[in-house]
Amino acid sequence: MKYLIGARGSRLSIAQTNLVIKELTQVNPSNSFDIISISTKGDTDSRPLFAMDQKGIFEKEIDRAVSEGKVDFAVHSLKDVPSILPDDLTLACVPKRGPANDILITKKGLSLKDLPQNATVGTSSLRRAVQIRIMRPDVVVKPIRGNIETRIDKVGSDYDGIVLASAGITRLGISVPHTILPLDKFVPSPGQGALAIVARSSDSETISMLKRIEDSDSRAEVEAEREFSRMIDSGCRFPVGAYAKSSGKLLTLNTSAFSVDGSEVLQAENEGSTASPELLGSVAGQIFKVRGVDNLALNWREEIRKWNQ
Repeated sequence: MKYLIGARGSRLSIAQTNLVIKELTQVNPSNSFDIISISTKGDTDSRPLFAMDQKGIFEKEIDRAVSEGKVDFAVHSLKDVPSILPDDLTLACVPKRGPANDILITKKGLSLKDLPQNATVGTSSLRRAVQIRIMRPDVVVKPIRGNIETRIDKVGSDYDGIVLASAGITRLGISVPHTILPLDKFVPSPGQGALAIVARSSDSETISMLKRIEDSDSRAEVEAEREFSRMIDSGCRFPVGAYAKSSGKLLTLNTSAFSVDGSEVLQAENEGSTASPELLGSVAGQIFKVRGVDNLALNWREEIRKWNQ
């Protein structure tokens, strides 16, 4: 059987989709797969991500093609997929997760602490910007957009360094001087490093085929992270970190949220069962609500509204 796969046209998106095709072909050798490139709002809008007042800017058009039957399923970076999908779509499969860390890319592979005074670092993520400033208040953080290759080309000219997700570099096979940023200081975005395969909820045959490459540990981890994100309504306009790690039947979830200036940081570590990841994410979200996360979110959105005026 032949399947059509929706994906963004970026080199990274195609590479990720080809990784999925390779896994699917190994367990479904009689099937064939074709990639259909679809442009999204996130690809055509050059504004910083936080300036776009909507969710799903990198997947909405692709998921619409799934809903309308133009493609059979879609492959996304899971961190770009909203925590709540339309009723006619489902997160059908989460393959084995890649590295969740952020990395700092510089010309000489310097660590964040070794960057020169008042160095300029580029990132498209508010979360990363705050985490950088907490560790290095002197560093100037500037927005940067474009594909991974375009951003890397700006290192040494427009920027002293840039921060990217390790998984993207790994999947593209790019070798570039970098240091890995520690997970305890740079808690990643919910779902970072994982891939999401979205299909129609009613398409049981396709879902069954996709489930053959699902990694149960990765699924439990991202479900805990996504439920935490849903509980506190996070996104590009309210940066939070959430990283779950499974060990046998135990699931550990580390979470963080920040004030605009980084002076207030909420952090927690909670443990639960891999059999109930959503419960763990919900508990973590409730703890953050008691500790005032809603006020942090409101302050972020008010600040961003001022920036956009």
